Amino acid sequence: MINAIRLENFGMHERVAWQNLRPLNLILGVNGTGKTFILKAMYVAMRTLEQYKRGNAQQSLPDILQEKLHWTFQTDRLGDLVNKANHAKLTFAMTVDNDKSISYEFGRDTVGKILKAGTTFQRNRDSNTIYIPAKEVLSLQDVILKSREQDMMYGFDDTYLDLVKALQLPRQRGKNYQYFAASRRLLRDILGGAVDYDEQKHQWYYKKGNTRYSINTTAEGIKKIAIFNQLLANRYLTPRSIVFLDEIESSLHPQAVVAFLQMLYELSQSGMQFFIATHSYFAIKELYLLAQQHHMSIPVLSLSDTGTPAYDDLLAGMPDNSIIDTSIHQYEKEVDFPLENGYAQRA
Repeated sequence: MINAIRLENFGMHERVAWQNLRPLNLILGVNGTGKTFILKAMYVAMRTLEQYKRGNAQQSLPDILQEKLHWTFQTDRLGDLVNKANHAKLTFAMTVDNDKSISYEFGRDTVGKILKAGTTFQRNRDSNTIYIPAKEVLSLQDVILKSREQDMMYGFDDTYLDLVKALQLPRQRGKNYQYFAASRRLLRDILGGAVDYDEQKHQWYYKKGNTRYSINTTAEGIKKIAIFNQLLANRYLTPRSIVFLDEIESSLHPQAVVAFLQMLYELSQSGMQFFIATHSYFAIKELYLLAQQHHMSIPVLSLSDTGTPAYDDLLAGMPDNSIIDTSIHQYEKEVDFPLENGYAQRA
Protein backbone atom coordinates (compact mmCIF):
# COMPACT_ATOMS: atom_id res chain seq x y z
CA MET A 1 0.00 0.00 0.00
CA ILE A 2 1.16 3.53 -0.73
CA ASN A 3 1.53 5.34 2.59
CA ALA A 4 2.67 8.81 1.52
CA ILE A 5 3.80 10.79 -1.51
CA ARG A 6 5.76 13.98 -1.86
CA LEU A 7 6.45 15.75 -5.12
CA GLU A 8 7.92 19.15 -5.88
CA ASN A 9 8.08 21.08 -9.15
CA PHE A 10 6.39 18.17 -10.94
CA GLY A 11 4.39 19.55 -13.86
CA MET A 12 2.02 22.23 -12.62
CA HIS A 13 2.52 21.14 -8.99
CA GLU A 14 4.99 23.19 -6.96
CA ARG A 15 4.53 21.00 -3.89
CA VAL A 16 2.21 18.19 -2.85
CA ALA A 17 2.82 16.23 0.37
CA TRP A 18 -0.01 13.75 0.92
CA GLN A 19 0.43 11.55 3.99
CA ASN A 20 -1.42 8.89 5.99
CA LEU A 21 -2.97 7.33 2.90
CA ARG A 22 -5.57 4.60 3.32
CA PRO A 23 -7.26 1.83 1.27
CA LEU A 24 -9.65 4.39 -0.28
CA ASN A 25 -8.28 7.80 -1.29
CA LEU A 26 -9.94 10.67 -3.17
CA ILE A 27 -8.53 13.41 -5.43
CA LEU A 28 -10.69 16.43 -6.27
CA GLY A 29 -10.23 19.50 -8.41
CA VAL A 30 -11.59 21.36 -11.41
CA ASN A 31 -10.25 20.66 -14.90
CA GLY A 32 -6.63 21.61 -15.37
CA THR A 33 -5.56 21.37 -11.72
CA GLY A 34 -3.48 18.22 -12.26
CA LYS A 35 -5.47 15.31 -10.84
CA THR A 36 -4.45 12.99 -13.67
CA PHE A 37 -0.85 14.19 -13.40
CA ILE A 38 -0.60 13.02 -9.79
CA LEU A 39 -2.32 9.71 -10.51
CA LYS A 40 0.13 9.04 -13.35
CA ALA A 41 3.15 10.03 -11.23
CA MET A 42 2.16 7.46 -8.60
CA TYR A 43 1.38 4.89 -11.27
CA VAL A 44 4.82 5.29 -12.86
CA ALA A 45 6.52 4.77 -9.50
CA MET A 46 4.50 1.66 -8.65
CA ARG A 47 4.97 0.05 -12.08
CA THR A 48 8.70 0.75 -11.83
CA LEU A 49 8.84 -1.07 -8.48
CA GLU A 50 6.87 -3.99 -9.91
CA GLN A 51 9.13 -4.35 -12.95
CA TYR A 52 12.36 -3.85 -10.98
CA LYS A 53 14.28 -7.14 -10.76
CA ARG A 54 11.25 -9.10 -11.94
CA GLY A 55 12.19 -12.44 -13.49
CA ASN A 56 15.36 -12.27 -15.57
CA ALA A 57 15.05 -8.56 -16.30
CA GLN A 58 18.39 -6.80 -15.94
CA GLN A 59 17.27 -3.20 -16.41
CA SER A 60 18.37 -0.79 -13.72
CA LEU A 61 15.85 1.17 -11.69
CA PRO A 62 16.70 4.51 -13.43
CA ASP A 63 16.32 2.88 -16.86
CA ILE A 64 12.89 1.40 -16.02
CA LEU A 65 11.81 4.71 -14.50
CA GLN A 66 12.99 6.77 -17.47
CA GLU A 67 11.15 4.56 -19.96
CA LYS A 68 7.98 4.56 -17.88
CA LEU A 69 8.00 8.35 -17.46
CA HIS A 70 8.65 8.82 -21.16
CA TRP A 71 5.78 6.63 -22.38
CA THR A 72 3.29 7.59 -19.64
CA PHE A 73 3.69 11.36 -19.98
CA GLN A 74 4.77 11.12 -23.64
CA THR A 75 7.35 13.85 -23.58
CA ASP A 76 10.51 13.83 -25.67
CA ARG A 77 12.59 15.38 -22.86
CA LEU A 78 12.08 14.46 -19.22
CA GLY A 79 13.06 18.03 -18.35
CA ASP A 80 9.76 19.16 -19.86
CA LEU A 81 8.04 17.67 -16.80
CA VAL A 82 9.80 20.13 -14.49
CA ASN A 83 7.68 23.03 -13.23
CA LYS A 84 8.52 26.19 -15.17
CA ALA A 85 7.69 28.59 -12.31
CA ASN A 86 11.13 28.30 -10.70
CA HIS A 87 14.56 26.84 -11.34
CA ALA A 88 14.46 24.05 -8.75
CA LYS A 89 14.67 20.36 -9.66
CA LEU A 90 11.73 18.02 -9.95
CA THR A 91 11.68 15.67 -6.94
CA PHE A 92 9.46 12.71 -6.19
CA ALA A 93 9.38 10.46 -3.11
CA MET A 94 6.90 7.77 -2.15
CA THR A 95 6.65 5.50 0.90
CA VAL A 96 5.24 2.01 0.24
CA ASP A 97 4.32 -0.88 2.53
CA ASN A 98 5.17 1.19 5.63
CA ASP A 99 8.97 0.99 5.52
CA LYS A 100 10.08 1.01 1.87
CA SER A 101 10.50 3.86 -0.55
CA ILE A 102 11.29 5.03 -4.08
CA SER A 103 12.60 8.49 -4.95
CA TYR A 104 14.15 10.39 -7.84
CA GLU A 105 14.99 13.87 -9.03
CA PHE A 106 16.12 15.63 -12.19
CA GLY A 107 16.37 19.12 -13.63
CA ARG A 108 14.84 20.89 -16.59
CA ASP A 109 17.90 20.17 -18.75
CA THR A 110 17.44 16.39 -18.41
CA VAL A 111 16.82 14.66 -21.71
CA GLY A 112 16.55 10.99 -20.80
CA LYS A 113 19.05 9.68 -18.28
CA ILE A 114 18.00 10.00 -14.62
CA LEU A 115 21.17 10.26 -12.54
CA LYS A 116 19.58 10.32 -9.11
CA ALA A 117 17.02 7.58 -8.44
CA GLY A 118 16.84 4.91 -5.79
CA THR A 119 14.71 2.51 -3.80
CA THR A 120 14.96 0.50 -0.62
CA PHE A 121 13.23 -2.43 -2.32
CA GLN A 122 15.67 -5.32 -2.68
CA ARG A 123 13.49 -7.07 -5.24
CA ASN A 124 10.37 -6.24 -7.23
CA ARG A 125 7.09 -5.60 -5.44
CA ASP A 126 5.01 -8.70 -6.08
CA SER A 127 1.75 -7.17 -7.30
CA ASN A 128 0.10 -5.65 -10.35
CA THR A 129 -0.89 -2.01 -10.31
CA ILE A 130 -3.39 -0.82 -12.91
CA TYR A 131 -4.67 2.54 -14.14
CA ILE A 132 -8.23 2.75 -15.46
CA PRO A 133 -8.64 5.92 -17.54
CA ALA A 134 -11.85 7.81 -18.12
CA LYS A 135 -12.10 6.47 -21.68
CA GLU A 136 -12.90 2.78 -22.16
CA VAL A 137 -10.41 0.61 -24.07
CA LEU A 138 -12.27 -2.57 -25.07
CA SER A 139 -13.32 -1.25 -28.48
CA LEU A 140 -9.92 0.37 -29.01
CA GLN A 141 -7.56 -2.44 -28.10
CA ASP A 142 -6.36 -3.19 -31.66
CA VAL A 143 -5.78 0.50 -32.35
CA ILE A 144 -3.85 0.90 -29.09
CA LEU A 145 -1.66 -2.16 -29.70
CA LYS A 146 -0.86 -1.15 -33.27
CA SER A 147 -0.15 2.45 -32.33
CA ARG A 148 2.27 1.50 -29.57
CA GLU A 149 3.78 -1.89 -30.36
CA GLN A 150 4.03 -1.62 -34.15
CA ASP A 151 4.16 2.09 -34.95
CA MET A 152 5.78 3.22 -31.65
CA MET A 153 3.70 6.40 -31.83
CA TYR A 154 2.46 8.81 -29.18
CA GLY A 155 -1.27 9.01 -28.60
CA PHE A 156 -2.10 6.20 -26.20
CA ASP A 157 0.18 6.34 -23.20
CA ASP A 158 1.39 3.45 -21.03
CA THR A 159 -1.72 3.49 -18.86
CA TYR A 160 -3.72 2.40 -21.94
CA LEU A 161 -1.14 -0.09 -23.22
CA ASP A 162 -0.67 -1.77 -19.83
CA LEU A 163 -4.43 -2.03 -19.36
CA VAL A 164 -5.04 -3.61 -22.77
CA LYS A 165 -2.32 -6.19 -22.15
CA ALA A 166 -3.74 -7.01 -18.73
CA LEU A 167 -7.24 -7.46 -20.14
CA GLN A 168 -6.05 -9.98 -22.72
CA LEU A 169 -4.91 -12.44 -20.08
CA PRO A 170 -7.28 -15.45 -19.98
CA ARG A 171 -9.68 -15.88 -17.09
CA GLN A 172 -8.53 -18.25 -14.38
CA ARG A 173 -10.44 -21.32 -13.35
CA GLY A 174 -10.87 -22.49 -9.80
CA LYS A 175 -11.79 -20.70 -6.62
CA ASN A 176 -11.14 -16.97 -6.66
CA TYR A 177 -10.22 -14.76 -3.72
CA GLN A 178 -13.20 -14.51 -1.36
CA TYR A 179 -13.71 -10.76 -1.77
CA PHE A 180 -13.17 -11.00 -5.53
CA ALA A 181 -15.91 -13.57 -6.08
CA ALA A 182 -18.44 -11.46 -4.15
CA SER A 183 -17.38 -8.32 -6.01
CA ARG A 184 -17.77 -9.99 -9.38
CA ARG A 185 -21.34 -10.91 -8.47
CA LEU A 186 -22.00 -7.23 -7.72
CA LEU A 187 -20.46 -6.28 -11.06
CA ARG A 188 -22.65 -8.75 -12.94
CA ASP A 189 -25.70 -7.19 -11.32
CA ILE A 190 -24.60 -3.74 -12.51
CA LEU A 191 -23.81 -5.01 -16.00
CA GLY A 192 -27.12 -6.81 -16.43
CA GLY A 193 -25.28 -9.36 -18.57
CA ALA A 194 -21.73 -10.46 -19.30
CA VAL A 195 -18.81 -9.23 -21.38
CA ASP A 196 -16.60 -11.94 -22.88
CA TYR A 197 -13.47 -12.03 -25.01
CA ASP A 198 -13.36 -14.27 -28.08
CA GLU A 199 -9.70 -15.34 -28.18
CA GLN A 200 -9.96 -16.74 -31.70
CA LYS A 201 -11.44 -13.58 -33.21
CA HIS A 202 -9.66 -11.25 -30.76
CA GLN A 203 -12.90 -9.40 -30.10
CA TRP A 204 -15.00 -8.44 -27.09
CA TYR A 205 -18.75 -9.08 -26.95
CA TYR A 206 -21.58 -8.14 -24.63
CA LYS A 207 -23.99 -10.98 -23.93
CA LYS A 208 -27.46 -10.49 -22.46
CA GLY A 209 -29.64 -13.56 -22.24
CA ASN A 210 -29.08 -15.56 -25.42
CA THR A 211 -28.15 -12.54 -27.52
CA ARG A 212 -24.58 -11.43 -28.20
CA TYR A 213 -23.78 -7.86 -29.23
CA SER A 214 -20.66 -6.31 -30.68
CA ILE A 215 -18.74 -4.36 -28.07
CA ASN A 216 -18.81 -1.35 -30.42
CA THR A 217 -22.59 -1.11 -30.02
CA THR A 218 -22.48 -1.44 -26.24
CA ALA A 219 -22.84 1.49 -23.84
CA GLU A 220 -19.63 3.09 -22.58
CA GLY A 221 -20.59 2.49 -18.95
CA ILE A 222 -21.00 -1.25 -19.50
CA LYS A 223 -17.58 -1.44 -21.12
CA LYS A 224 -15.98 0.41 -18.22
CA ILE A 225 -17.45 -1.94 -15.61
CA ALA A 226 -16.56 -4.96 -17.76
CA ILE A 227 -12.91 -3.89 -17.62
CA PHE A 228 -12.89 -4.26 -13.87
CA ASN A 229 -14.73 -7.58 -14.00
CA GLN A 230 -12.11 -9.01 -16.39
CA LEU A 231 -9.19 -7.91 -14.20
CA LEU A 232 -10.75 -9.72 -11.25
CA ALA A 233 -11.61 -12.80 -13.29
CA ASN A 234 -8.15 -13.27 -14.79
CA ARG A 235 -6.57 -12.42 -11.42
CA TYR A 236 -4.31 -9.76 -12.78
CA LEU A 237 -5.42 -7.93 -9.66
CA THR A 238 -4.51 -9.40 -6.28
CA PRO A 239 -5.19 -8.29 -2.70
CA ARG A 240 -1.92 -6.28 -2.83
CA SER A 241 -2.79 -4.43 -6.02
CA ILE A 242 -3.19 -0.67 -6.29
CA VAL A 243 -5.81 0.73 -8.65
CA PHE A 244 -5.96 4.26 -10.04
CA LEU A 245 -9.40 5.32 -11.30
CA ASP A 246 -9.59 8.51 -13.34
CA GLU A 247 -13.08 10.07 -13.48
CA ILE A 248 -14.84 7.04 -12.05
CA GLU A 249 -18.22 8.54 -12.95
CA SER A 250 -17.49 8.75 -16.68
CA SER A 251 -20.37 7.21 -18.70
CA LEU A 252 -21.97 5.72 -15.58
CA HIS A 253 -25.46 6.40 -14.24
CA PRO A 254 -25.31 7.77 -10.65
CA GLN A 255 -26.94 4.55 -9.42
CA ALA A 256 -24.14 2.53 -11.04
CA VAL A 257 -21.52 4.87 -9.57
CA VAL A 258 -22.91 4.22 -6.09
CA ALA A 259 -22.93 0.43 -6.62
CA PHE A 260 -19.42 0.55 -8.10
CA LEU A 261 -18.08 2.43 -5.07
CA GLN A 262 -19.76 -0.05 -2.73
CA MET A 263 -17.86 -2.79 -4.54
CA LEU A 264 -14.57 -0.87 -4.26
CA TYR A 265 -15.11 -0.60 -0.51
CA GLU A 266 -15.55 -4.39 -0.29
CA LEU A 267 -12.35 -4.93 -2.29
CA SER A 268 -10.47 -2.46 -0.10
CA GLN A 269 -11.18 -4.77 2.84
CA SER A 270 -9.14 -7.49 1.12
CA GLY A 271 -6.04 -5.30 1.08
CA MET A 272 -6.39 -3.54 -2.28
CA GLN A 273 -5.84 0.22 -2.43
CA PHE A 274 -7.69 2.71 -4.61
CA PHE A 275 -7.00 6.27 -5.72
CA ILE A 276 -10.12 7.85 -7.19
CA ALA A 277 -10.29 11.11 -9.14
CA THR A 278 -13.78 12.47 -9.72
CA HIS A 279 -15.90 15.49 -10.64
CA SER A 280 -19.07 13.80 -9.39
CA TYR A 281 -20.94 14.98 -6.31
CA PHE A 282 -22.66 11.55 -6.23
CA ALA A 283 -19.27 9.82 -5.95
CA ILE A 284 -18.03 12.18 -3.25
CA LYS A 285 -21.24 11.85 -1.26
CA GLU A 286 -21.21 8.04 -1.47
CA LEU A 287 -17.60 7.90 -0.28
CA TYR A 288 -18.53 10.25 2.57
CA LEU A 289 -21.39 7.93 3.56
CA LEU A 290 -19.07 4.92 3.44
CA ALA A 291 -16.61 6.73 5.70
CA GLN A 292 -19.36 7.50 8.21
CA GLN A 293 -21.03 4.09 8.02
CA HIS A 294 -17.82 2.12 8.54
CA HIS A 295 -15.99 4.73 10.60
CA MET A 296 -13.09 4.63 8.16
CA SER A 297 -10.61 7.26 7.12
CA ILE A 298 -10.81 8.34 3.44
CA PRO A 299 -8.09 10.95 2.79
CA VAL A 300 -8.93 13.73 0.33
CA LEU A 301 -6.49 15.74 -1.74
CA SER A 302 -8.19 18.86 -3.15
CA LEU A 303 -6.37 20.67 -5.95
CA SER A 304 -7.11 24.23 -7.03
CA ASP A 305 -5.95 26.65 -9.71
CA THR A 306 -4.20 28.68 -6.98
CA GLY A 307 -1.62 25.90 -6.75
CA THR A 308 -2.08 25.31 -3.03
CA PRO A 309 -3.49 21.84 -2.26
CA ALA A 310 -5.78 21.11 0.69
CA TYR A 311 -5.80 17.90 2.72
CA ASP A 312 -8.97 16.59 4.33
CA ASP A 313 -10.59 13.36 5.47
CA LEU A 314 -14.16 12.31 4.68
CA LEU A 315 -14.43 10.79 8.15
CA ALA A 316 -14.30 14.35 9.50
CA GLY A 317 -16.97 15.61 7.09
CA MET A 318 -17.48 16.89 3.57
CA PRO A 319 -14.49 19.07 2.56
CA ASP A 320 -14.62 22.57 1.12
CA ASN A 321 -14.41 22.06 -2.62
CA SER A 322 -15.71 23.69 -5.79
CA ILE A 323 -17.62 20.54 -6.82
CA ILE A 324 -19.47 20.44 -3.51
CA ASP A 325 -19.93 24.23 -3.47
CA THR A 326 -21.54 24.13 -6.92
CA SER A 327 -23.97 21.39 -5.84
CA ILE A 328 -24.94 23.36 -2.73
CA HIS A 329 -25.40 26.52 -4.81
CA GLN A 330 -27.75 24.68 -7.19
CA TYR A 331 -29.79 23.40 -4.24
CA GLU A 332 -30.03 26.90 -2.76
CA LYS A 333 -31.21 28.28 -6.11
CA GLU A 334 -33.86 25.55 -6.28
CA VAL A 335 -35.08 26.36 -2.77
CA ASP A 336 -35.19 30.10 -3.43
CA PHE A 337 -36.88 29.83 -6.83
CA PRO A 338 -40.46 29.13 -5.60
CA LEU A 339 -40.19 31.99 -3.11
CA GLU A 340 -39.06 34.41 -5.80
CA ASN A 341 -41.84 33.24 -8.14
CA GLY A 342 -44.41 33.57 -5.41
CA TYR A 343 -43.26 37.07 -4.56
CA ALA A 344 -43.35 38.11 -8.23
CA GLN A 345 -46.88 36.78 -8.66
CA ARG A 346 -48.14 38.56 -5.53
CA ALA A 347 -46.52 41.80 -6.69
